[in-house]
Amino acid sequence: MSHSIVLKTSLIAAMAIASAALAADKPAAMAKGKGPSAADRTMIQSAMRAAPRKVSAGATIIAMEGDGKMRTLREGKNGFTCMPDNPATPGPDPMCLDKPAMEWAGAWMGHKEPPAGKVGFVYMLAGGTDASNTDPHATKPTAENHWIKTGPHVMIVGADAAFYDAYPKHADPDTAVPYVMWPGTPYQHLMVPIK
Repeated sequence: MSHSIVLKTSLIAAMAIASAALAADKPAAMAKGKGPSAADRTMIQSAMRAAPRKVSAGATIIAMEGDGKMRTLREGKNGFTCMPDNPATPGPDPMCLDKPAMEWAGAWMGHKEPPAGKVGFVYMLAGGTDASNTDPHATKPTAENHWIKTGPHVMIVGADAAFYDAYPKHADPDTAVPYVMWPGTPYQHLMVPIK
C-alpha cells in the first residue's frame, strides 16, 4: 500500500468530529422506511471487514460524503463506529473504533492532549495506511520522518506511558511484530500486526 497519512487523518478527524452528531442522525433511507441502497450496502460490507464479525455486526457504520460530512449508513448498538474503505486510496483501509479511540483520534487531529485514563481500541483488519512512525502529523514521507508501511493490524491507544515501555519504540520498527507508533508523543499507541 502507498497512500498518504493525510487520508487516514482526514478520515479519523471527520469521524471524531462527527461522533456526537451521529448519535442523533438517522440514515436517510431508514428514516423513509426503505432499506439501504446498493451503494450503501457495499459501503456497509466494506466497513464490516475492518473488525471481527461479532464486532462489526453491532457497530454503527458511517461514511464520508464528497463534501466531507459524515452520514450514518447503519445505526449500531455496541459502542464501535466503523467506516468503509476509501476508494480513492490504492489499498484497503476500513477502520472500526470504540468510543475512547474516537475521543483519542479527535484529540490527535485537534493537536490536543488525549483524554487521560481512556484506553481505546481500533481495528484495521482489512489493511492499514502508510504513515510516519515519528511525526503524528506528517502528511508525506521525508528523509527524516521514518515513513513505514503497515498491513492489517489493531491499535491500542490512550494507555498510560508505562504500558508502551514494554514494546519496541524504534523509529524504523519491524512492522511484523508489535511496536509503538509515535513514541514519546502524547499520541503514542501500540500497533499490533494481524496475519
